[in-house]
Amino acid sequence: MTKQERPHEADEKRPVDPAQLARARALAAAAYDRQAEDVVALDVHGLTSLADTFLIASGRSRQQVRAIADAVLEAARRDGIRSLGAEGTSEGRWALLDFGSVIFHVFHEEARRHYDLERLWADAPQLDVEPLELKQRKAK
Repeated sequence: MTKQERPHEADEKRPVDPAQLARARALAAAAYDRQAEDVVALDVHGLTSLADTFLIASGRSRQQVRAIADAVLEAARRDGIRSLGAEGTSEGRWALLDFGSVIFHVFHEEARRHYDLERLWADAPQLDVEPLELKQRKAK
């Protein structure tokens, strides 16, 4: 895709909206609470018109993928983040949770390797959504 074909100017540098980052962090925290692995947040603003942030997380089993997706949906309801839709939550391979400006992909490890969204969106800067408590534990 050339620069002219992109819906937004990819080179456009803008600070991340603090409210957007807070939404992404709240949703990521819910995934971390269910032991989600490899949680990644990508700032896709300027690369697609679908959303501003993609969150990607993995679960080790189909049950865990469902549990992560349920926890994220519950956290969104609790925090007043409107869900526009959820797909694949019952299958447990790839749950797609649409919150408008944030889209959360919860994958079974195998499906995540297959679709490799991080490679597809390699131009997107990563956002820091790791909870402070987890960072502190890792530092010890």
